Order: sequence, then C-alpha cells, then structure tokens
Amino acid sequence: MTFDLYRDAHGIPHLRAGDVLALARAQGRVTARDRAWQLEVERHRVRGTTAAFLGREALPWDRFARRARLEDTARRCHAALEERDPETAAWVRAYVEGVNEGLAAGARRAPEFARTGLAPGRWEPWTPFGVWLGTHILFAGFPAKLWREEVVRHLGPEAVGLFAADGPGTAGSNGWLVTGARTATGQAVIAGDPHRFIEEPGVYQQIRLACPEFDVLGLAVPGVPGIAHFAHTGTVAWAITNAMADYQDLYRERLRRTPDGVEALDPDGTWRPAPAHTESIEVAGAEGRPEEVEVIETARGPVVIGSPPPHGTTPAAGPEADPCAPLALRHPPRVTGDLGFGALLPLLRARRVADVDRAFDRWAEPVNVVLAADTEGGTLHRVAGRVPVRAAANRVRPVPAWEPGHEWTGWHETPYGDLDDGLAVMANQRGPAAPLGTEFAPPHRADRIHALLGGRPRWRAADMPEVHTDTHLASAAPLLDHLAALDGLAPAPAALRERLLRWDRRMAAASADAAAYAAVRGALVRRLAAEPAFAVLADPPAYPEVFQPWLALLPRVGLALEHLLTAPDLYGIDRPALVRAALEETATTLGEGVTWGDTHLLAPWRALPPEAPGEAPQEPGLSGDHDCVLSTSSVPGLTDLAARASAARYVWDLARREDSRWVVPFGACGVPGDPHHRDQLPLWLTGGLAPVVTDWTLLTEEDVDHEDVDHE
Repeated sequence: MTFDLYRDAHGIPHLRAGDVLALARAQGRVTARDRAWQLEVERHRVRGTTAAFLGREALPWDRFARRARLEDTARRCHAALEERDPETAAWVRAYVEGVNEGLAAGARRAPEFARTGLAPGRWEPWTPFGVWLGTHILFAGFPAKLWREEVVRHLGPEAVGLFAADGPGTAGSNGWLVTGARTATGQAVIAGDPHRFIEEPGVYQQIRLACPEFDVLGLAVPGVPGIAHFAHTGTVAWAITNAMADYQDLYRERLRRTPDGVEALDPDGTWRPAPAHTESIEVAGAEGRPEEVEVIETARGPVVIGSPPPHGTTPAAGPEADPCAPLALRHPPRVTGDLGFGALLPLLRARRVADVDRAFDRWAEPVNVVLAADTEGGTLHRVAGRVPVRAAANRVRPVPAWEPGHEWTGWHETPYGDLDDGLAVMANQRGPAAPLGTEFAPPHRADRIHALLGGRPRWRAADMPEVHTDTHLASAAPLLDHLAALDGLAPAPAALRERLLRWDRRMAAASADAAAYAAVRGALVRRLAAEPAFAVLADPPAYPEVFQPWLALLPRVGLALEHLLTAPDLYGIDRPALVRAALEETATTLGEGVTWGDTHLLAPWRALPPEAPGEAPQEPGLSGDHDCVLSTSSVPGLTDLAARASAARYVWDLARREDSRWVVPFGACGVPGDPHHRDQLPLWLTGGLAPVVTDWTLLTEEDVDHEDVDHE
C-alpha cells in the first residue's frame, strides 16, 4: 500500500492515494498513529472491557455495553452490510487493516499505554460499527423516559411538560445555511458547531481524503472511515445537527425464571424463552475477582435495566408495584442490522445536493437534520435517519411489553424543511423533525441565529465567527422579570438587582454581571429543587449508574428553569419568595470582582485522568451558556464548570473551498506533549478559525515509513 501524507501548520492530515481502498487504509493507519489511545479506548468501550485497564470507575459503562449487546449488534450490522453492500464492507475492512498496521507505532507514541500496561489489540472488520454505535447509543437520550416515568409517578402526567428541555445527557448543535442571494460571493455558505461533551482527544478529527474519485475534507469520527457529518467536496458541502427525534423505546418486561432459563411475557399472553447468559468483566485492581453480569434479550430487545425475580416468584405487573422492573431497549440498528454505513461512500462521491440527498436516504442513526448546498445553487434541508412508527405512548415513557399496541409497525418518511428568505437555521428546535420527536431545545439559539443573519444584507465566510461566538442569553428573561417585580429589598440585594436589570444579558467570560446572574440562578435552582413538591424526585429508583445523569433532580430543575418560572401555577410554590431569597443569598456571598470566566471553566473528559491533580492542564474560563449560540453548558445550581461545548466549528464556503475555515477545541493529535495536541485551543477560545488549505504545494509532506507497521 502506498499513499502520500501531507500536513498543514496545525498538523491536520491530508491524505492522497491511488484508489478508494488504499485511501481508506491510509486513513485508518494515520488515525492510529495520531489517535492510538483514543481508538483503543473506543474499541474496549464497545466490548465492555474498559474496566480491565481503567478500573472500577469504568464498570457502569461496561455493564451497560454488555447488557445492551453493543458488540453483538456491531457484528450483526457488519455481516448485513457484507451481504447488502460488499463494496462498502470492503472499504470499511481496508480502514481496519490500516488501523491494525498503525496501532503499534501509535501506541509507542502514547504514554497512556505504558501507564496502564495496556497493549494495543487487534481491530476486527466490525469494530468501526461498534465505535459508531457506542458513540451514539445514548445520543437520543432514551433514559429521559425513565425521568418522565418518575415525574408522572410522583406529580402526574401534566407535569412532564414542566421539565421539557434539551436534557443533560443529549447532544445538540447549531447549523445554518446562507444561500448565494445573501452572500457577497453569490455562492452559499454553511456554518455551525456540534455541541457534545468535550473530550481530550476530541471527538472530531479534521482530515482531507483525496483519490482519483474525490477530494473531500471535513470532520471525521476517529475509528470510522470517511467523513460523515460535516464535509466539503469542492462542489457540494453538508452539515448536520441532532434532530431530537425519538427512535428508541423502553419496554417494561415481565420476566420469570424457569428450570429451562428465562421467559418473557409477550403481548399475545404467551410466555416465550428470552435468551440469557452470564458474562464476566475483568476489573483492574480487583485482585482477580471479575464482575459478573447477566445478559438477557426479549423479543423487544436487550434488557438494560433489572433482572428476573428468583425462580418461583411472580413478576410485578407495573411500575407502581416495582419501579425497577426489568426494561428492554429497542432501537433501529438492533432490529434492522443497519447502522447506515451504506451512506458513507456515496457522501464522499457526492457532487451535487441531489447526490447528498440520495446518500442520506441510506442514513440510519443518529437521526439528524441535514443542510447542504452546491456550486450550482442547489440547497437541501431535510431530516435523515430511521424513526419507527408506533404508539404515541412509546415516545414518552416505558411501555408494558405484555400489552398489545406498542409494537413497531413501519418507518416514518423523513420530512424536508424549507428555506426562509435565503436562510435555513437548525439548532435542535422544533423544525422539520417536529413530528418525529417529543422534546426539543428551546428556540433561543435558533431565533438568535436568525436575528443575527438577518442583520446584514450580505455575508462572507470570514464573518461567521460573529455568529459562532454570540453570547446573548434570551432565557435569562423570566428570572430577570421576577427580580424586577421584587420590592422592599435591603440595600445590598437592591443594588444587585439594579445591576442585573442593567446587564446586557451577555454571558461573556470577563463579565462580573454574568457571574452575578449565574450565582442568583444557581441559588434559585437549589431552592426550587428543595421544595417538597419536587423533593420527591430527588431519590429516583436505583437504576444503573450510567442512567443517573438523566435522573438527577438539580440538573433537571436548572435546565427547565424557564418553564418553572413561567408556568401559570407551580404546585403552590411561592416563586417570588424563592427569588428574593436567592438574590439575598447572592448579595452576601458573591465575591468581589468575580467574573463568569473565573468559575465557568472548561472541564474536558479524559478516559485516563491525570495521576496527580497538578498534572492536569489549567483549563481556561469560557464565555457562553447553555442557551447561547456560543453554547457552553454547565449545571446551574451544581457547578459552573462546562463539560459540554462546541466540539468543532466549521465554515464551508461554496465560492472558494480554500476560504473555508475550521477549528477543534484541542488539536489534530491525541498524543500529550505533541505540538499539535492542544495548539488550536487559543483559536477556539477566541472564536478564531484555522484556514482550510487545499493547495498541496502549501502543505508539508511527511515521510511515510511503510515498514513501520504491524502486519500481524
């Protein structure tokens, strides 16, 4: 195998090979060299074996991965693709061969392997399917149905809407399309930023892939071939956001043990065998004692919560009798054996929006909203992915598996959206995907982007950071309205109130007023969560730890604060009194000169935390907030630290691809200490974007040692 590897000033790889298979192999090999530790963590995550080298803290995920049968689903999807689309299956296999060739050299560069004693393992042809599945299995937030179940159980069904918001465990994005009628060049511009939990190394890899068939640059998912989410081929570009569709169901199961195994009660009243077996999870530092987990699958899907009662015990019939009764997960890839990988090669080969449209017809999950534009003036705004047709109750909370009426009966046609005055904006709000979902993000980000884009007649690609970095917080209005209505305040709270009412509502890192607002908000969230009406939600059933972020009361109150402050009635809670108390508390505790950036610090996730606290980099303070266009999410009432933010920013210029821009939070390389490990962070912090280099003569060719590979 031969290929050419070039890098730009930020170490971003540009690959060129003689054919599609050689290029896929090169992509796998270079990714293994740059991201060996990240790839191996992902490989172990899908197998449920991370605790073997990361220790007991990794057990919750490993238990879930085993019970959800992620590895088996990945194998199924790979086998189905081999039958349905052998060309794409061979392309994925070539990528895997490249990963295996490059892992040993990559592992020698990555200090985490020596620290944990982990040796790089061998990737299988199905491993990229597992990486994709493991990355997105919780993306649609099916655990939110557990939360809604608790809300209904304690407060009644009318309370579900009070907490409807972009949940703490989901991911979102901004994206916008400006047609040529609204740009200085007469050609479209697409821009945006995906919001995810910030990980180091990053969840996106900037890369360019070129061969005689295509020359595409964009943001790849390390461990998966091609460029799925955000890319520019030269004549067409596309981007996605989370559609907030609901396509995963939880079924409350009635299980029983018999001398022959486990049985589940089906909707026709028949008890049928549910295959079950036990797996062992090795745990580092556990002195040879593995963790055992029972894996059960019913006709609905794998049982991810709970287990059958002992033999001879009658199973409980509903959540009131047993709120922790077994729950099975049903999701499209497990049902169909299709992860949508059939879309990946057609996307690379796309020349026009019609090609992108046809490619996304093959998309499966996650369900996304797509924007695309081409150099001939074509545009596309659509939903892509697979959403089952079933009863409305399935979308809201767990449904009884033993009752008829909750079966899947087909697939929804994915809707298309329109452009408005040369613009299309997607920010997880109710839009074309509205018929397919239950909860959507508040409209603040989308409305603000629309307003900003409407503020000037012509846009250039270089102008887009003005939108990316906007920090106006429209969701502050209800709390500020409550503050304005207070009277009879002591001097210090009164002065703080007047200061906040004069505030420009921008969550800038240097703003002391933004810090004061956040402090009042946090104090109010804590008081609301402590109210007896909501305190009943503070101790949810003992669901597995991996689901707890969706069940924690404080984040739910914080993210739903706008609804809770504007509802006509709130169970008799005296909201003005709570707002007054929060203001008074903050007036006495807020530090002198404290700014939002002093406490709103970046908090990236690392699979292997530093051995000593002092070894971690000092992370910077951030501008923005959850409902700002510059979305940097903390947990009001609990912490100002921001674990979720823009995992990348991009601007695709259809007039001149070389005028496109991109940036990631850290850098192109996953190896600590490498010059390109964190070199993009200063740009990312200021809203800057790195240039997209398309001229091969302006890149630096890197010697490819074709002997330094593992051919085992």
